[in-house]
Amino acid sequence: MEFPDLGKHCSEQSCKQLDFLPLQCDVCKQDFCKDHFTYAAHKCPFAFKKDVQVPVCPLCNKPVPVKKGEIPDVVVGEHMDRDCKYRPEKKEKIFMYRCSKEGCKKKEMLQVTCDQCRGNFCIQHRHPLDHSCKRGSRPISVAG
Repeated sequence: MEFPDLGKHCSEQSCKQLDFLPLQCDVCKQDFCKDHFTYAAHKCPFAFKKDVQVPVCPLCNKPVPVKKGEIPDVVVGEHMDRDCKYRPEKKEKIFMYRCSKEGCKKKEMLQVTCDQCRGNFCIQHRHPLDHSCKRGSRPISVAG
């Protein structure tokens, strides 16, 4: 027993597969199989109405508005040349916290403060025994 009215054929010219659960494009209102449902897969001529993407500047990470008909790459390039607030000469320091241990020149991204002497140290000298901590109530013994 056949079911002639069950399912629909994919509207993509190269496919025409009979699909029992077809998906309808919300823009062009044609039925497609799961492989051709996306705007790009069936080359929907009206995709620009729904498939709106906002490009982001790779330097300042801010969205760049693009008007209809403009090429996003060109608009982002113009933004980078004219309006971009990113200036490479104003480089932010990431490693700001210098180790207080005598002779150590390491810097850390996060502040590592000793609870006893309140000095700022690198990861290697963060423990009181590693930086010869002289302040505090009592010296901590080395576990062995």
